[in-house]
Amino acid sequence: MKPSPTMSREFIGDDKPREACGLFGAFNHPDAAKMCYFGLYALQHRGQESAGIAVAESGAIDEYKGMGLVPDVFDMDILDGLNGSSAIGHVRYSTTGSSVVANAQPLVARHRQRAYAVAHNGNLVNAHHLKAELEDSGSIFQTTMDSEVFLHLFVRNLNLGFEEALKASVARLKGAFSMVVLTSRGELIGIKDPHGFRPLCLGKLNGTWVLASETCALDLVQAEFVRELDPGEIVIINSEGVKSIHTKTPKIRSFCIFEFIYFARPDSTFFGHNVYLTRKAHGRRLAEESPVEADLVMPFPDSGTYSALGYSEASGIPFETGMIRNHYVGRTFIQPTQSMRDFGVRVKLNPIKELLKGKDIIIIEDSIIRGTTVKTRVKALRELGVKRVHLRVSGPAHRFPCHYGIDFSTKGELIAARMTVEELRSHLGLDSLYYLSLEGLLASTGIENPENHFCKACFDGCYPVQFDENLSKHCMEMK
Repeated sequence: MKPSPTMSREFIGDDKPREACGLFGAFNHPDAAKMCYFGLYALQHRGQESAGIAVAESGAIDEYKGMGLVPDVFDMDILDGLNGSSAIGHVRYSTTGSSVVANAQPLVARHRQRAYAVAHNGNLVNAHHLKAELEDSGSIFQTTMDSEVFLHLFVRNLNLGFEEALKASVARLKGAFSMVVLTSRGELIGIKDPHGFRPLCLGKLNGTWVLASETCALDLVQAEFVRELDPGEIVIINSEGVKSIHTKTPKIRSFCIFEFIYFARPDSTFFGHNVYLTRKAHGRRLAEESPVEADLVMPFPDSGTYSALGYSEASGIPFETGMIRNHYVGRTFIQPTQSMRDFGVRVKLNPIKELLKGKDIIIIEDSIIRGTTVKTRVKALRELGVKRVHLRVSGPAHRFPCHYGIDFSTKGELIAARMTVEELRSHLGLDSLYYLSLEGLLASTGIENPENHFCKACFDGCYPVQFDENLSKHCMEMK
């Protein structure tokens, strides 16, 4: 495999948040590795840094992983060499651990003539405590990943028996985690944390069982959606079928609401609600809360597109694609020189001058994290001759860091934590700025009692799981 060049986050990431990864697993399929390949392809949006697949065959686990996108890491020869009827796969964007191939997943551990592989989505807030405890008792860690902590706990608990080892190990973990685990006997295990932060669903294709972060991956491999895993659930899939183990959970769930706003693919579904339609509902509510006269509504592709459609429908203002995205700019694009300022933004998006010049426009965004890219794009529109620029954001302002697996872990990274809405409007060069209210966001999900369903800590600072006694703020109803 040839190495993939890397680029700065500012150029690739477009000032957007990134989540840790996507998971896929297949049990009882003659081409399990190829099944995982296509599943990961569907989940590529969840992580573009590395990809890996592990397969179980003849009492052993074979693996292959590398840096880059799924089709860059794997080719047909590699997939043909990954033989086995059970497999798990992983795509990663790092939030803990360095961006090196040693930290790519799945992680594999070999213990007493057996092997175990794990792939993890989320962030363990007590990983540093657990790692210190394990090292003090003799464990030697091979990576800087918090995911490795689970493997060490699990093999240490195997004297309790397989199922009890799973339960005892999961009970020690705190934070956000969905996991898929593969044993050398070919068993496939799915694990979801007690608060249900990260998604994981179960599907079936004839005699094959599938686990995936999102339903869009089931669609691609033509698997039938069975159900989402419950918070705190462990499913064990083997030749006897699917066994479900439920652990103790809090009354209030904490599914990351940013899955609906940004992370998930629009063709995925959570809790029976399609992401595309939910984002349109966010836009309709945004139009109700913040009407303004304008000639057109437009997104910055591709963020905000579906909310912009909803805003246009509710307001009656025409939807236009005022900027065209170059879809062929990838990770191998040569970095512009210092003298070519703003080139990294312009190479990805180019405005349609004839459409926008002299117009009053409404731009719909799904979030403003650091603000750098939005400011550059608004400046370009002003220079083009746009008359008025109104920005509407289809979620509340991000004022608090995330400690559960999204890559803004400090308050200083969040521009809305440092500025009022009016200060931010002026800083970005806008005529008006409005964020969708938290109440409006929750109501437009269409989910019953949404306030008891989602983690909203990045908006309201109310953290469901304690991460530091001196820093965390807890809502009384979540204790």
